[in-house]
Amino acid sequence: MSFSKSKEGQVLSKPLIGANPIMVQTLGVCSALAVTVQLKPAIVMSLCLTVVLTMSNVIMACIRNFIPGKIRIITYMLVISTLVALADQILKAYVYDISKTLSVFVGLIITNCIVMGRAEAFAMTNTPKMALLDGLGNGAGYSIVLLAVAFFRELFGSGKLLGTKVVPQALYDMGYVDNGLLMLAPGAFFIIGILIWVSNSLYKGER
Repeated sequence: MSFSKSKEGQVLSKPLIGANPIMVQTLGVCSALAVTVQLKPAIVMSLCLTVVLTMSNVIMACIRNFIPGKIRIITYMLVISTLVALADQILKAYVYDISKTLSVFVGLIITNCIVMGRAEAFAMTNTPKMALLDGLGNGAGYSIVLLAVAFFRELFGSGKLLGTKVVPQALYDMGYVDNGLLMLAPGAFFIIGILIWVSNSLYKGER
């Protein structure tokens, strides 16, 4: 049996599109609206959430048999908040400008529905290995949507990618105008809606 068809392969690959946390479960939408005006902050946010999600999943899977049911939510919060605090300090030390751009949204990973949901729904009932794959898969699925939204918003909203102008001046001379709506939250909603429509069309009848 190939890895892609194995249980491990399904856990890793299904969240990419088939069970994408944003497009299918509509989780983590707030950050998809707030940090996707440019690609750079979206890339950093994607990395932060993926690392926190993966590490918290593994930690919870390792200690799940030692956590009383009554305090499991508090334990999730403690583990996740510790990881987020570390991530926030690393960002401030090495990419301070992007850290300022992301503002409170890195800290809000603590209450991100994807991170909390995977800890409760998966990590607490599976092995560390499976929890690792689940964290990577859901982190990658979240990142795909975040980067796609940021790509289209920055390109068509400001004519730039990664802060560099990519739309030729000749187009502007011909009357091309950047779409200012894409720089606002409603623009992100439109893009996410299109992605959800495409996802539902591809997987129609399979969910």
